[in-house]
Amino acid sequence: MSITPAVKAILANYESDNPGVKANLARILMQGRLGGTGKLIILPVDQGFEHGPARSFAINPEAYDPHYHFQLAIDAGLSAYAAPLGMLEAGADTFAGQIPTILKVNSSNSWATSISQAQTGSVEDALRLGCSAIGFTIYPGSDGIFDAMEQIAALSAEAKSVGIATVIWSYPRGGDLSKKGELALDVGAYAAHMAALLGAHIIKVKLPSDHIEQGDAQKSYEGTDWSAQSDRVKHVVQSCFNGRRIVVFSGGAAKGEDAVYQDARDIRDGGGNGSIIGRNTFQRPRAEAVAMLDKLIRIYKNEE
Repeated sequence: MSITPAVKAILANYESDNPGVKANLARILMQGRLGGTGKLIILPVDQGFEHGPARSFAINPEAYDPHYHFQLAIDAGLSAYAAPLGMLEAGADTFAGQIPTILKVNSSNSWATSISQAQTGSVEDALRLGCSAIGFTIYPGSDGIFDAMEQIAALSAEAKSVGIATVIWSYPRGGDLSKKGELALDVGAYAAHMAALLGAHIIKVKLPSDHIEQGDAQKSYEGTDWSAQSDRVKHVVQSCFNGRRIVVFSGGAAKGEDAVYQDARDIRDGGGNGSIIGRNTFQRPRAEAVAMLDKLIRIYKNEE
């Protein structure tokens, strides 16, 4: 399979990376129905750690089975599948080589009182399982952010040395941030930029609101109308080295279909690279999930 000009242009932005990392990024960018377009949709299934099995899967009991998620990502023609160690191990042999995988190497749980995550996987695990990338969550604003930054700096360096890419989930939380501020435009752009500075190849953030949280940032955002979500997406992409890094946006909590589709249109129109969407798909019956993902793919292909 020849790499398309769109993908070659993206890979050219990663000037320090070795052929192994670029090959793994190409695997993701060339996979599935969006392969070659520069757009991607990733299925993440780490909610069992974060919310518990019943809250994640009881609404669609088939989703308790790790094989269900591998097969959903493959059948829907997605770009990659991201999950913690045990989920990937449970289907690693059956689905080897069928879809790029991302090993989520840190996780939390809903009982924890601190805003932090534990390392639950390693670069060695990612190599053993044939993963294209490792994934890591940081919480800018939390008391543990500096330890997390040092941890992902070391893990990312190790991954790059063996040809594996790095995905950073960057979710502002804690410290002086208000709840509203967690989704503020200035805060989200800052969090995305921080992930880029930490060496992420793919950056995952939440779609921002038009709220400006930081007093010191107010002046920088004055005089511009931020009411359009596509313009807010464009600003986040600009904050990731002016579009030189791949940026995907979280689907967030379960929502109506129309809202999911509008988010995708705004991500597309704002220059984002795509969606990383979990609960809004796997918590629906399989046929509905496949139909939703089909429409999302068509949106990113400018067919809708």
